[in-house]
Amino acid sequence: MFYITWILTGLLAATVAASKWHPILALFAGLALGLITGLIAGAVVAAWPVIRAIWWWVPETALFGGLIIGWIELADHTTLPYRLAAVAAIVGIPAAIKPVRGWLNALAWCLVTRHRIRTCFSEFIITNRTGSLPLILWARPSRVGERVWVWLRPGLCLDDIQDRLDKIATACWASAATAEGASAANAAYIQIDIKRRDALTEHVRSPLLALIPPATPARDTDTAPQPTALDLADVTAEDVTPASRPARPGRKAPVVIPPAPQATTADDIKDWI
Repeated sequence: MFYITWILTGLLAATVAASKWHPILALFAGLALGLITGLIAGAVVAAWPVIRAIWWWVPETALFGGLIIGWIELADHTTLPYRLAAVAAIVGIPAAIKPVRGWLNALAWCLVTRHRIRTCFSEFIITNRTGSLPLILWARPSRVGERVWVWLRPGLCLDDIQDRLDKIATACWASAATAEGASAANAAYIQIDIKRRDALTEHVRSPLLALIPPATPARDTDTAPQPTALDLADVTAEDVTPASRPARPGRKAPVVIPPAPQATTADDIKDWI
């Protein structure tokens, strides 16, 4: 990557600079610019495993870095009692307010799920010779758990992920997991849904109670037993036998032709011959 970038960028830069400068000066300038660009490209390729690891830990690094910087700023501008009061407020207010506590808990599970899915890829989803892991992009909370977006590498496809969903759910400490494509134009871009709860079992408040006028008198609840199944012993044959349909007006009743008498052995067959 270093040599390819150096040569291509150097020739392109020298060609552009030759329109303004002397060809020899333009050649040296292009080679110098190509050298700098090649060094940057080669360094990125060589450090890609480290860059990928840094990307995996960016949220945690930013969180702990913000806490450390915030504590240093408090220490420079306040005394110890004020610092302790600020820390108690920062920790106590989210813990006391249920919506804030639930939101922070969902974000924490997103961080955990990203690392658990990375562990799944490193343990039992590697399929190529180099063992390079996919790029886990980001995660966000959902109604049933977390949704994670992943950029697959060569050697891996969506079917490989779907064949191991039960193992992914186990590794993420969840009840189930699903995977589907996140882009109609690129099969390498997928999303994985980690399900920890069933949203259909939640209690939903009905808005119909708000439509009842406040002046409506209250009524006693009907405590009579309600039937829960069909008792076939209480149904007689007369209840299920359909009644005969009456003849429609203006339509004649069908004429019934009696069958011809059958010949018996006592009849004389000669009369018929």
